[in-house]
Amino acid sequence: MMRKLFTAAAIAVSLGAASAPALAQSAAKAQVDIAKTAGVVGEQADGYLGFVSGTGDAALQAAVREINAGRAAVYRDIAGKTGVTPEAAGQAAARQLFERLPAGAWYKPAGGGWTKK
Repeated sequence: MMRKLFTAAAIAVSLGAASAPALAQSAAKAQVDIAKTAGVVGEQADGYLGFVSGTGDAALQAAVREINAGRAAVYRDIAGKTGVTPEAAGQAAARQLFERLPAGAWYKPAGGGWTKK
């Protein structure tokens, strides 16, 4: 089971960028990256983005929804290919994302509050 989760996470992380149309996603990603640097958006234990503080403006909310929708599609695809649930695929991807976060980035571990790396 753990091997499936690690495989699912590896696929999720590698496919995440290819899950949405390139131009729209690159604009959303750029906006979210700025918000991450500002401490407004962070990574959550479920594999999705969340708001660390406030909710951002409408454009940032739309960018977070777009990226999260792309991640959800990837997690569903991985689940179908590996036999894990989409939730497990998201959680496995989150663990890998947490490891790669740069110093100063915000993340929310399972059962915990927002934490600065």
